[in-house]
Amino acid sequence: MIRSIALGAFDGIHLAHKELIQRVEGVAIIERGNGKLTPGFVRQQYIAKPTFFYHFEKIKELSAKEFVEMLKVDFPNLEKIVVGYDFYFGKNKEGGAKLLQELFHQGVDVIDEIMLDGISIHSRVIKEALSAGDITLANRLLGREYKILGDIIKGQGIGKEKLVPTINLDVKEYILPKEGVYTSYTHIDGEVYRSVSFVGHRESTDGSFAVETHILDEAIEPKCSKIAIEFIDLIRDNKKFDDLDALKKQIDIDIKTARQQHEG
Repeated sequence: MIRSIALGAFDGIHLAHKELIQRVEGVAIIERGNGKLTPGFVRQQYIAKPTFFYHFEKIKELSAKEFVEMLKVDFPNLEKIVVGYDFYFGKNKEGGAKLLQELFHQGVDVIDEIMLDGISIHSRVIKEALSAGDITLANRLLGREYKILGDIIKGQGIGKEKLVPTINLDVKEYILPKEGVYTSYTHIDGEVYRSVSFVGHRESTDGSFAVETHILDEAIEPKCSKIAIEFIDLIRDNKKFDDLDALKKQIDIDIKTARQQHEG
């Protein structure tokens, strides 16, 4: 029996989202498209409450009034809705928080903008930080390390033979950080390993785009088909090297830096 819900997109489940969620019994998520901080049901990893999904494509033609009526049917015991200050709903974003208060008479709490050290905690701000390679800021606003999940795929085969062994990922739904090399943690078969990860185009070899991770100080052969990477800090931007020897020397430096950051 859900009497109160937080309503919104909740992409990221960042610190401001958690402020809404802690005030209610359940969470209703409006899900739309790819390119997310936390796509689809991944959000439930960070919400310890009943979670319900509305797919945007199925509700986008509803008027604001029809949307509220749908909520009343889906949550017959609903007494309170909690939304953020920038929440919009209904066809063509017809309604905002004020209209929601007018249409849902039982009670609507609107949470004002939440800041951290003068910075708005907002999914847009986190995405901008990731695009700039500012993993530290993104993680602070999230309240956790930014994490992506991908399918294990076959790589070039060059790494294990001439550079360092890596696990290659096909990442489809997540926003990826700026191209570069990162100190990271890699989740494999229920275990977490210290790692250094690369995101970007292989400028020094075939030019293809890759997401790959190297496990520090351990030889791991995954049994699972999916693994996750948590990004800790940017080591350096992506760049092109003259040959594989120069690339190998830089990778060795990257690994040393990652070890220091993990131990620091």
